Amino acid sequence: MSNALTLISDPPISGSEIATLAGGLDRIRRTFAYKCADLDAAAMGRRIGASAVTLGGLVRHLARVEAHTLAWKLHDRGGTGAEADWDADWDWTGDEDVAAVWRDWFAAVERSQRLVAEADADGGPGRTRGHEFPGWGTPSLRRLLVDMIDEYARHTGHADLIRESIDGRVGEDAPGDWTLPRF
Repeated sequence: MSNALTLISDPPISGSEIATLAGGLDRIRRTFAYKCADLDAAAMGRRIGASAVTLGGLVRHLARVEAHTLAWKLHDRGGTGAEADWDADWDWTGDEDVAAVWRDWFAAVERSQRLVAEADADGGPGRTRGHEFPGWGTPSLRRLLVDMIDEYARHTGHADLIRESIDGRVGEDAPGDWTLPRF
């Protein structure tokens, strides 16, 4: 099975607000994937110090965040937002199927890209037709893209430290000639 996911390496220099935000999100997604790619299940389970965070757990967690934020919060589709399942994201025994975890992440990102395009066509950056949070309101497409960039940036920092401890892979961005793995 191969993925068809495309992630741009740079947002447009002078694009629309959504093209710029979505491009920034794609860039950090691509960097995150670079930090976590090309490892076996044991390496995906590496921890630093007392932290429970692993690369495999991060990939699993961010696949869930994609659906939670851009399907449920943005479109009020498929989910309850319940926090009870989130702890399971971090469990990584080393026996997991790495390719399956990546396929789930690729599918979640591809779905999110479609959902962002749909919301942009249905109201643009200020669109607020998703899940309403009592006492807070309904977040806009703009706000949720900023939230996603923030989530990926935080976890890409975690991935950077873990990956460097595994094999020394470092770098602010994925190299320009690096391509996403195929599963």
